[in-house]
Amino acid sequence: MLALRRLLSPASRAARRSWGGPAQRRWSTQLHAQEDHPAGTPAPAERTLPEHAVISTFDLFSIGVGPSSSHTVGPMRAGKIFINDLKEMGLLEKVKTVKINLYGSLAATGAHHTPQAILLGLEGSDPETIDTGTIPSRYSAILENKALLLNGSHRIDYDMDKDMLWRYDLVLKTHPNGMRFSCFDENGDLLATNEYFSVGGGFVVNEKTQVDENLFYKGVDKKAVHGARLHQSHHVSQIEETGPASGSNGDTTKDHLDSSHPPYPFDTANTLLALTRKHNMTIAQIVHDNEKFFGYTDEEIHRKLMRIWQVMDECIHTGVSSQEKTLPGRLGVRRRAPMLYRRLMRGFYPGIAMPQQQHLASISPGTPTASIASPETVDRTPASGSGSSDALPGRALRTPSRSPLVVGSFNHAILPEPPRKTVIPAMDFLSCYAIAVNEVNAGGGRIVTSPTNGAAGVIPGVLKYILEFVSDDPEKSVKTFLLTAAAVGMLFKRGSTISAAEGGCQAEVGVACSMAAAGFSACMGASPETVLQAAEIGIEHNLGLTCDPIDGLVQVPCIERNSLGAVKAVTAAQLSMASDGVYSVTLDEAIEAMRLTAADMSVKYKETSLSGLATTVKIPLSVPAC
Repeated sequence: MLALRRLLSPASRAARRSWGGPAQRRWSTQLHAQEDHPAGTPAPAERTLPEHAVISTFDLFSIGVGPSSSHTVGPMRAGKIFINDLKEMGLLEKVKTVKINLYGSLAATGAHHTPQAILLGLEGSDPETIDTGTIPSRYSAILENKALLLNGSHRIDYDMDKDMLWRYDLVLKTHPNGMRFSCFDENGDLLATNEYFSVGGGFVVNEKTQVDENLFYKGVDKKAVHGARLHQSHHVSQIEETGPASGSNGDTTKDHLDSSHPPYPFDTANTLLALTRKHNMTIAQIVHDNEKFFGYTDEEIHRKLMRIWQVMDECIHTGVSSQEKTLPGRLGVRRRAPMLYRRLMRGFYPGIAMPQQQHLASISPGTPTASIASPETVDRTPASGSGSSDALPGRALRTPSRSPLVVGSFNHAILPEPPRKTVIPAMDFLSCYAIAVNEVNAGGGRIVTSPTNGAAGVIPGVLKYILEFVSDDPEKSVKTFLLTAAAVGMLFKRGSTISAAEGGCQAEVGVACSMAAAGFSACMGASPETVLQAAEIGIEHNLGLTCDPIDGLVQVPCIERNSLGAVKAVTAAQLSMASDGVYSVTLDEAIEAMRLTAADMSVKYKETSLSGLATTVKIPLSVPAC
C-alpha cells in the first residue's frame, strides 16, 4: 500500500499551523529536497530502465476524458488515489483543508482542465466512469460555493485562489508533471502530504515507490489489481529460456501463467522479434499470451479489447455528428469533422439502405457497437424552391452555385488555375476519423487514451479505416491491431517516453503514428520484421516534433497533427511492406534517438506553451463568432 507521508511529532504539528500563518507560508513555498531542477533545465540523459517492457495492454489503452492524458486523466486519478489512501488510513473525516501545489509543465500550460480534474478526483470521480457532461457544472459549483465534497461525502471549505498554488517556475526532480497534495485538520495541523507525477498516457507514479510498482495507477485501488501488475522483478537477459517449451502454437500452460514473469518478456524490439521467431508467433499473439499473466482469461481479453474499440468508434461517431460549431476556448476553433464527413458522403443516393457492416461484440452480448451514420441519413434536402423533383425522380439536385472566383491575371503567359476540390478517399477518411476524435477530446469528451489524449485520434482513425475498407474479419482485426500497437507502445514507454512534458509531441503523435503503423501492417499480414520496420518509419519521421499548443489548448496544432499522424502511419506501413526487408535504421535505434532528442529538447517545447506557435500566434482578446 502506498503510504501517505504523515507528520505526527509535536514539533512537526506545532510548526505547521494554519495555512495563512508564517510557518505554513514558508512551507508552501520552500522547495522539497527533490525540487532541485529549475524550470528549463533538461534532465540527465542517463536513467535506470525497467527490466522489461511488458505492461498490460489495458494499462496502455485506457478509457478516460479529454483534453490531456498527462494534465487531465493523470491528475484526476491522483486526486482519487489520495482520497482513497486518506480513507483507508482513517484520516478522511479529520480533514478540514486541502492544499494543492502544481509544478513545472503541469502548472505552466494551464488550459488542460487540470484544476477540474484534480478537484473532481478528490470528490471521488475517476476518468473512466465520470459523466463528462457534468464536469463543467460540478466545477462551477465548487468555485461558487467554495466547498469540496471529499470522496463524495465529506464536505470541506475550498477556495481556489488560496488553496491551489501554481509553481510553473519549479520542476520536481522525478518528472515535469508534478503535484503535491496536503491536508490539514481543524487545528491547522498537517495530517498527510504526498507527491504524484503524471508521466504520460494517464499513468501516475509516486517518487517514494518503485516506478514499476505503479502500473496499478491506471486504476485507483491497488488491492483490486492482480498482483502480477504490481511486481515486475523478472529479467529478460536469457530469452532462450523464456516461454513455453512447445511454443509453436502459442499455448501457455498454467505453470507459466503462475510463474514470476510473463511467458514472453521483452525489453527491446530485437528481443521481441527473437521471441516471434523462436515460438513462431505473431506480435499480437505474444502480447495476448502475456495478458494472461496479468490475470485475464481469453474471454476477458476479447471483451476488454472490444470495449476499447467500442469507445473509440463511439468517439468518432460523436465527432462527425456534433452540432456544436466551435470548440471551447478563446481561440474559437471551428469543428471540421462534421463538414469533412458530409463531404465524403457526396455521391451516395439518399434513401437507399446500405448493407450493414458486421457488428463487433461489445460488453453486453447482442448490443452492437456505435457506427457512423450511413450515407442515407445525411440531410440532402435542397433549399425551398431549389432543384426539381421531376428531373431525376428520387434524386434531389444540389442548389446551383455561382462559378468560383479565379485569382490571377488572364493576361499572362501562365493562366491561373480555377479552384477545384478533389477527394482522395483513403487520406480523407483517415483525416476525418482522426480529427473527429481529437475534436471530442478538445471538448472534454469521452475518449480512449492511446497512448495519450493529445494523440488519441491517430490509432482510432487508422483502425476505423481498416475495419471499413480492408478487413474481412473485424473482430480479429481489432485484436490484432490493438495488441500489436500495444507492443510498440510498451517499447517506447520503457526505452523513451510517452509524455509530451518529457519529449514534446514526438512522444505523443510520433509514438501513436509508430504504433498505428505497426497495427496497420500487422492487419495486412506483414511479418513481425516488417511490422517493426513500419513502426520505425513511423517514429523516425516524427523525431524532434515539438509540443507548443497555442493558448495551452489541445487544439492547434494538435488536432490537425493527428490527421497527419494517421496518414503518415499508413504511408509508413505501405513503405515497410514494399521494401522487401531493406532498411537502414532499426526500431531500437530510433527509440534511443528519440530519447536523446527529448533530453536535448528545450523545456519551452515540452507542453509548456513558452515558445514556438504558442508565442508567435497572437490571440485576440475577443474572437467574433463565425
